[in-house]
Order: sequence, then C-alpha cells, then structure tokens
Amino acid sequence: MDILVIGSGGREHAIIRKLRQSPRVGRLYCAPGNGGIAQDAECCPVNAMDKAGMLALAKEKAVDLVFVAPDDPLGAGMVDYLEEGGFLCYGPNCQAAQIESSKVFSKNLMKKYGIPTAGYEVFDDPAAALAYIKSQNQYPAVIKADGLAVGKGVVIAQNEKEAAEALHSLMEDKIFGDSGNRVVVEEFLTGPEVTVLAFTDGKVMRPMAASMDHKRAHDGDQGPNTGGMGTIAPTPLYTEEIAQTCMEKIFMPTMEAMNAEGRPFKGCLYFGLMLTPQGPKVIEYNSRFGDPEAQVVLPLLETDFAEIVEATARGTLGDVDIRWSKEACACVILASGGYPGGYEKGKAITGLDEKGQAEGVEVIHAGTQYENGGFATSGGRVLGITAKAPTLEEALSRAYAAADRIHFEGCFCRRDIGARALGR
Repeated sequence: MDILVIGSGGREHAIIRKLRQSPRVGRLYCAPGNGGIAQDAECCPVNAMDKAGMLALAKEKAVDLVFVAPDDPLGAGMVDYLEEGGFLCYGPNCQAAQIESSKVFSKNLMKKYGIPTAGYEVFDDPAAALAYIKSQNQYPAVIKADGLAVGKGVVIAQNEKEAAEALHSLMEDKIFGDSGNRVVVEEFLTGPEVTVLAFTDGKVMRPMAASMDHKRAHDGDQGPNTGGMGTIAPTPLYTEEIAQTCMEKIFMPTMEAMNAEGRPFKGCLYFGLMLTPQGPKVIEYNSRFGDPEAQVVLPLLETDFAEIVEATARGTLGDVDIRWSKEACACVILASGGYPGGYEKGKAITGLDEKGQAEGVEVIHAGTQYENGGFATSGGRVLGITAKAPTLEEALSRAYAAADRIHFEGCFCRRDIGARALGR
C-alpha cells in the first residue's frame, strides 16, 4: 500500500516510523511533514487543512490509503471529503470527530449514556459562567473551551480571579477564536491521569497499552500546560482490574453510544482518564492518536500496524489479532526555551546523525526543519527521545542518556518523566 499521512508533528513521525516497519507498505508520503519526517517519507508542501489540495495530492500520488492524523482536519471533515473523492481513509468522519471537536457534545453524550465523568454545566455567557462558579465556591474550577484549541483550551482556576480571567480570555478576547463561544465548567477531579488509546472500527474496541502524559512544562508538575513534555507506557497505575472496569463502563459504552447517535467512530479513540477514589472517570476524548502518547504506545505494538490501519478503515478490525510487547517505553520531549510561550526558531541541533537519529533510541521529530545539511528547530516541542527496554526504569535511563547528548540553544526538558508512576 502507498500511504499518505496528513500532519507535521511528533505524532505523525511516530506513525510513519511504525508504518515503515510493515512489509505491506510501499511508498510513504507526508503532508506537510517536517525536517525529520523527510528522512522517512516524501514530504509534500500541502497544508493539513487544505481539503482540495490534499485530494489533488492523493490523486497525483495514487495512494491506497490516507491516514488523517491531527484533530483540526478531522474536525473539519477531511475524511468525509477524501472518502467522497474515492479514497480509503483512517480516521473518523466529521460527525464522529465531534467527540473531540466539541466538549459540549462529548459531555452531553456521557451524561446521556451514563459514562462516568466530572459534573459540569455549559455556558455561552461569561457573566453567567462566573456567577455559577461563584455560587459553587469550589476551587480549583475547571474551565474548558468547547472547540479545538491546540490542546490548550483548558484552564484550572485556583480562585475567582483566575476564573474571571480565563472566561474573559476564552469568551471575550477569543484567544482560540470561535472555540471559546461556549465553555464547559466542570468539577475538579483528583487522582492519577492515564491515557488509553483504542483501535476501533465501530464494531470492536481494542485498547492499546495505557500511557501517562506529563502536561506541565516543568518538574513537579509546575508551570503552564503544554502539549505534553513526555510520556511512559505502560503505566503501572493502570491495573488489570481498572482495565476491566474501563472496558465495561467507559470504552464499550462510548462506542455503543456513538453508534446509537448515528455517528459510528472508526480510527483511534483517545480516552483521557482520571483514576479517582470513586473509580475511573473520563476527563476528555480525542478523535486521534495522542501526541506524545503515540510515541510510546506504537513502539510496543508487535502486530503489523499497516494491517490494523487498513482493517480499521475497511471495518474488519475484528479479524486482526493485536499483540503487544511486554517491554516498557519512555519518551522525553526536548523543547525550545520559552515554550509554551514565545520562543525562537532556527536553532541548530547537534548530537543527531544524518538521518536525525541517535544511537540506542528513536528520535521523533516534532518541530524540526532540515537546512544547510543539518537540523534546526522550527517549533516549541522539538524532539521526542524515545527508548524501549525490559523495565520502565531502564527505558527512562536510556532516553535521558540520549537526550543529554543532544543540544540546541535554549533546549530544556523535564527531568521527572515517569517518576510518579514509579512512586518517586
């Protein structure tokens, strides 16, 4: 199969590197891609949101399947458009992708079908939202933009002042555009966070290894929320008993709820979970592979990834035997100084070979460009240093040892990835 992957970040590079391992895969294309992805696939300068451009590219390259990886094109109906154009696609259509693209839709879905989640209310008026938060007088209060906001549309307000500022930014200043026209105000849940990605074709649900992301910029979960500073899989906090509960009360009910709503979901369904004292609850759904969760889950997959992708797209996932490694995987993100705020681009990266890799690990490129015979930074999250080993401690040790050999001006990373899962 010749495959076109849509996207340009670390998730897409992880997907492409896994697809490359399959004897079923011929040519690999990525649009628009990045400097590191260009070492593993032919990058094509088409914007990920350009439906007409993407259809023209798929026709020009005569691909057999298009893998739509990021949230924005999924929410905008890229799969619908390409399928109407005659192409087999991996990823949900617009109606199913609303499970991520509208927080209001997903919360109402959970309420309707009894799927455990935080209590919440929906508002389209900032004054009414603030009045509700004041009347509840329970902090922290969680405020979420309804629509997509590059993973940054959630504010955890510690007091009334922070809540008012968040509502003003989201709903009046519209820092995320129309995504903030409505907000969800929900109760703050406590407990460890776990991410479970699942392959599903709307008929069967096949959970992947459970992972744990680290969202805050700095050690000890300090600093602002980011797109993710590192992750591990599997997380020892996700026991067999919890997995069984999630399958019965969350995973299967979500698939069945989407079917009942006439929105069958095909692709990768992301369950962001909180393991609360009352049991696991859903914090959020995503309609695609997480980033950087894909970077640690896919290396543990032993079954041919391309076979799973094609079966999911064709609705025959139940015919595939999906097997997982017993090893552990860790990913440490190297980020640009100032991220997730302002940062400079174009910083030369040293410590990588000509393929953008490093010995003993897999280097996933999230924000790089290739110029003048070398790699340079082009994003906030630059590289994901990913290592696999028999134990989580060993995987983390390998990842950090390799990360310490890679440099660019302003580079920083968290030094405590996986510490909480190891009880440190």
